[in-house]
Amino acid sequence: MQFSVRGSSRSVCANIAEAYRKRSYVNHFISKLTDCDAENSETNVWLEFALKCGYLQHQKFRNY
Repeated sequence: MQFSVRGSSRSVCANIAEAYRKRSYVNHFISKLTDCDAENSETNVWLEFALKCGYLQHQKFRNY
């Protein structure tokens, strides 16, 4: 699970960088931002799983 959170959260940053590079191509830019949103949602799901499974305390969950 830890790898999944790391992977999806790092992917958000990478996709933002790619979107920035493709900013002159509107459709590619929007596509990369959509990918960012999807990866961010995946990160949130993994964090919620970690909370519900007891791997993460509520205090720390709120900080994310």
